[in-house]
Amino acid sequence: MNALEWESQRVFLAVLRSGSLSGAARLLGIAQATARRRLESLEASLGLSLFTRTPTGLTPTASARGLIHHVESMAIAAEAFNRMASNETEPSRGTVRLASSDLLGVEVLPALMREFHHRHPELKLQMSINDQLEDIARQESDIAVRLLRPTEAAIVARRTGALRIGVYASDACLERYGEPTNLCALRRAPLIGPDRRCADLRRLVEVGLCEADQHFAIATDNHLAQIAALRAGLGFGLCPATVAAAHGLIPILPEQFGFEVDVWIAMHNDLRKVRRIARTFDILGDALSEYLAG
Repeated sequence: MNALEWESQRVFLAVLRSGSLSGAARLLGIAQATARRRLESLEASLGLSLFTRTPTGLTPTASARGLIHHVESMAIAAEAFNRMASNETEPSRGTVRLASSDLLGVEVLPALMREFHHRHPELKLQMSINDQLEDIARQESDIAVRLLRPTEAAIVARRTGALRIGVYASDACLERYGEPTNLCALRRAPLIGPDRRCADLRRLVEVGLCEADQHFAIATDNHLAQIAALRAGLGFGLCPATVAAAHGLIPILPEQFGFEVDVWIAMHNDLRKVRRIARTFDILGDALSEYLAG
């Protein structure tokens, strides 16, 4: 087999992501005929059929599914190479990829990055917002903000403070259900909590909010959905104090219940040499520390 061109593999990945040649062409900014030619060239080089045509688009074959992990890894490596090489002489230009959980990425980080973004408008921030942690050791992201201390090798990690977590409710919730006077009454009230995420339930049991067989009136593993349910008055649930204050939520039994979750910012040690990434790491770390201290 001859050496395969990365451009053809990019088309393969784009078709996987979009489900069609036209979608792949739009993602890559090329003509659809070019995308078709490159995909056919890749199939010929591999001696495989990668897609079958269906009424809903192009469906990957079993052979293609076996290659997905490899082409995604190559794409991650190519993106990291481009970030590292982009306008390295100017710390205010180029790209920085930031990864965080959905809660921090939506409720906390955008406001903290406002001033930095206005000062450096030519610096592109790629924000990966989900609970699937990107691997900073492999440089899938440049900087990560996490609620667990990073344990990977060759990682620079800084504890920026802690989120104070408590039980909260909206005015509408209290009007309908009343305010619980103790933890036993709270456990009998409509609680908002996890669905299938065992780690979250274990944490609630460990901190004394409920038992393992607790019934949740609203159950979802998405923390943003939990906060939305709180704001809608559907029940009582956990929320960081700073986020709750921003949404006008009311603390419930603050003297009897509450705990802290550390917030960490991390990056690969080698990226300290990349000025725009090191600068973003320091500024964001300071902003997080100030936010959490407040």
